[in-house]
Amino acid sequence: MNIKSLLSEKQPEPVDDFFVPELCQPEALLSMVLLAELLVLVLVLSEPMLPGFDWVRLALTSLFVQWIVLLSAAVLCRLRPFMARMAAATAGALCCAIVVALSVLCTAVADYYELGGPLPRTGEVNLYLRHGLISLIMSALLLRYFYLQSQWRKQEQAELRARIESLQARIRPHFLFNSLNSIASLVVVDPYKAEQAVLDLSDLFRASLAKPGSLVPWREELELAQRYLSIERYRLGERLQLQWEIVDVPDDLPIPQLTLQPLLENALIYGIQPRIEGGLVQVEASYHEGVFQLCVSNPYEQLGEQPPSRGTHQGLTNIDARLVALFGPRASLSVERHDGRHFTRLRYPCARPKQEARAL
Repeated sequence: MNIKSLLSEKQPEPVDDFFVPELCQPEALLSMVLLAELLVLVLVLSEPMLPGFDWVRLALTSLFVQWIVLLSAAVLCRLRPFMARMAAATAGALCCAIVVALSVLCTAVADYYELGGPLPRTGEVNLYLRHGLISLIMSALLLRYFYLQSQWRKQEQAELRARIESLQARIRPHFLFNSLNSIASLVVVDPYKAEQAVLDLSDLFRASLAKPGSLVPWREELELAQRYLSIERYRLGERLQLQWEIVDVPDDLPIPQLTLQPLLENALIYGIQPRIEGGLVQVEASYHEGVFQLCVSNPYEQLGEQPPSRGTHQGLTNIDARLVALFGPRASLSVERHDGRHFTRLRYPCARPKQEARAL
């Protein structure tokens, strides 16, 4: 799967912007059935109270209203792609007209077959008018609620995209400054390696900045991190040892861009650079039952003091914020130390390898 096809999947279909939800979905149907039952209770309670409660009347009214609701949901669900191309006002008016027409039609069928008992002919017109007005008012109120909910959701998504773009913009300068610090240390020691590192950094940034959006496939994030490690190998040499353990991670699994690189950067700055003998950096990644997990560990001297570093901790803070913004509260980033090693772990739910992040 190439990046062009991934980006095309990120672009929402026009029907997804329609303010009327998918009424064929189980959640939507359940909500409408419950609302319909509330309407039945209102209609029954609005009639004169008799000494004995008419349970048959309640059952027949419930059956009649649910008949209209389910039939309306089926018709609107079928016509939704067509109405999504209309203006919001036109689509709303059409939805109301469909619901009113179905209400009148169901009333006619119930009247013809005397499903609610024989009706006096003098009240026939009033009955049709009453059912039509009730369905018009209820459908208008419900559509207004759907419209306001859609506008609120769009505003929330716009704010979320702006927040993620801001966090992404902060990570790139942070990444650049630390990479330049690594290259600067090579200029005097080995100018040729410094030149090669600059070329690697150029290729790395060309790959990073050429891809808009906040999510990239796992294989591209892995390539990006390996380019960064090639720069650090020029400076650290044999002191840097790497161990990769990647289990069942699909190549096209979406991951926030520049997630693995800052974790490796922290491991090198605080785990390898202060040690004369260097050390081993372990990268473990797995995908199991819809959850992606990533762990980067490095040596940690518990009794010694870590030397001050010019790097910042902004990378980890931004990764944590982006994970929560993109994948919800179940996403997490944690840090722990034991057995002489420092572990940075992140995890987030991703039900399908090609699944997009929520609300984007």
